[in-house]
Order: sequence, then structure tokens, then C-alpha cells
Amino acid sequence: MAPVREQTIFRNAKLADGSLADLSVTDGRFSAIAPAGKAPPARPAATDPIMVDLGGQLVVPAFVEGHIHLDTSFHGDAWRPHIPCTNGFDVRERVAFQAQNLAAAAPMAERAKNQLELCVGHGSLAMRSHVMVDASVGLSHVETVLAVRETYRDLIDIQLVAFPQSGILSSPGTAELLDEALKFGCDLIGGLDPASFDRDVKGHLDVVFGLAQKHGAGVDIHLHDGGTLGLFQVEEIAARTKALGMAGHVAVSHAYGLGDIPADALAKAGEMLAAAGVAIMTNAPGNHAFPPVAALRQAGVTVFSGSDNIRDSWWPYGDGDMLSRANMIGYRSGFYEDRELADAFDVVTHAGAKALRLADYGIMVGAKADFVAMRALHVPEAVVAVPKDRTVYRRGKAVARDGTILAR
Repeated sequence: MAPVREQTIFRNAKLADGSLADLSVTDGRFSAIAPAGKAPPARPAATDPIMVDLGGQLVVPAFVEGHIHLDTSFHGDAWRPHIPCTNGFDVRERVAFQAQNLAAAAPMAERAKNQLELCVGHGSLAMRSHVMVDASVGLSHVETVLAVRETYRDLIDIQLVAFPQSGILSSPGTAELLDEALKFGCDLIGGLDPASFDRDVKGHLDVVFGLAQKHGAGVDIHLHDGGTLGLFQVEEIAARTKALGMAGHVAVSHAYGLGDIPADALAKAGEMLAAAGVAIMTNAPGNHAFPPVAALRQAGVTVFSGSDNIRDSWWPYGDGDMLSRANMIGYRSGFYEDRELADAFDVVTHAGAKALRLADYGIMVGAKADFVAMRALHVPEAVVAVPKDRTVYRRGKAVARDGTILAR
């Protein structure tokens, strides 16, 4: 006897092109997309299909949270007043403040779960989280977050980056810990400001790309350095990526330096990054220059986004809502036309899926039925209005509504 197949038909879904469609989901994947009222009959050996009328709600792919820190958020914990740096932004000083705060924080697993549910509630069903690895914490953060990932595996797909928060060369033993973290189950190897933090760009990148090659892992490097120093490191990362044939497997997070260089230098950098296949992550931070999204996209660079820090030692902001993040990116980038607002939306959906190498993503036959339904006329209005009344579907089943996780 053929196995019984589960099918749901979502009627009257508004697609990004404005058309109304009926979406058939079989065993968690889109099996058919037809004009409204013309959904094909149930598949053979399927149970009686469940009918859901979306009533003309806009249906979009689930959001991609491309950069977050599950281990260091205080969301759901006691409020912790922000401690300013003593003399301008300083990564080492912020790391020291973070250590002080984490020592008094609620259990990490509890905080990580709070942050995960915040993000899922708003519609993110794929995530990349950086997890601290250094001599002071060893692999304790990795072990905790790996366990949380396992608990939530049916609700969200999570990639973990072994992140050397205290540097690599300047923190003895960290290279070996990063190696172990990848063996434990981390998916990518991270890095942190090779020039200003470790003061040895070649040595730092030797470790990062060496471990990536050893484990067949991707790379995602934090890069805060500005101006020509930041640009130089971007060039070095792109050169390594190209030489090792790692196109599509490398990202640079923040890359502030791309936001404060002349237009001609940016154009050359865009061509270089596109040719090397290096993606750029920006969260459009409020007090830093950030990579020009439109110029880089025009050059063919994959630009994606993430919340980064949510209510932690780096800043008190963050709501875990990637639609809100698209709004912020559009606002700070001066995006006003519909096509530009659609670009901001792409940064938190399809571009994020490309950067994270997600398979079977989107509203199309064969893709995983991970989507969000909301009241909006179209994508540009959604980016501007950021409607909160949305329903989040994982494999065709409702998992969150209006920001709240449904019973699991």
C-alpha cells in the first residue's frame, strides 16, 4: 500500500506579482501553484486535503536571519544598561563588557531559546548564528547552542559559525578550539578583524581558511575595520576565496570599510567581490558607515542581512524581525521607489537564502513550504508598513501567529 500523503491547499494567496493563486502543499513542499480557483485535485494516496483560505493575504518566503548571536543576547533576561566605550568604538573593550554581563546573565540555553522564538515568531525559519569560542569559554557556548539547535530543529534551520570573539593569534589555544568546534557540529569557521585585532592578516586568514579547507566548511568573517584598512582585508579575503575555489562559501559580515571609501574604489571592490563569489552581510547599523547595498547589488554581489546583536552588550536594540530590518536597510539606503523597496526585501529573503546556500527556497513547486502570510497590498508596502499580523508556516503548518509561537 502506498504511504498516506498529507496535503493542504492554501486558497486565495496573493503572490509577489499581485496575482491570486492556490498553493498546494504535499508532505511539506509546494506541489502545485495554480490561479485562484483552479487548484489541481488531491494527489493520489493523499488524505482529504485540508483547505485554508488566506483571503488575499500576501504570501512571501520565510525570512532569512543571516547573522545573529544566540549565545550573548539578554532578550527575556533582566535589563542591562548599555556601557559606552571610553574612547570611541573599540571591539576589545566591548568584548570585556560582554564578559562582565554574561557572568551575571540567565542560563544561556534559556536566553537562546527566547531569542529563537522571537525570530521565528516574526517569520525567520532559517538562521546563521555566530557562537563564541575562545580560551575563556572553551566550547561551552558551542555545546549549549548545539543542544538548543537540536531542540528546535523541527521549527527552524540553523547554521552555526565557530566565532573567535577574542581573536585567534592573540588568544592562545583558540585555533585548536575552533578545530574542535567544527568537529562538534559547527557549520562554518569565523574570524574577527585580522588586522586591528590580531595584527596579522596573513596569519589570521591562514588559520581561518586552513580550517575551512580541512573540514569542508564555509567562512563568515566579522570585519569592523573602516576605510582602506578594511578594504585591504576584503581584498585579501576575496583573493583567498578565489584561489581556493570557494566561491559562494565565503561571507564578510559588517565590512564597514566598504561604506567609507570613494565611489571608484567601491566599484572596483564590487567587481572583485562578485568575481570571487564573496557575499556581504550588513544590518545597516545606526552609528557606522555600512556597505552601499544598491551599488554592490548592481555589481553582482550577494548582499544579505541579519539582526546581529539583540539586547546585548553591544547595543540595547533589536526585535528579531527581518521585515523590520528590510525597512531599516531601505530607510538608511534612501530607497523610495517600489523597485528599491523590493531590493531591500530581497536582501532578507532570496539573497539571504543564496548566501546561506539554502536548498529548495521560495514560493515555487518543489520548494519547502516555509512561508509567511500577511496583510499587505504588495512587497513594497510590506517593507514600509511592516505589518505585525502575520502567520508563519513551516512545511505548510502554522507555527506562529502575530509574533507568538503556537503550541508545538
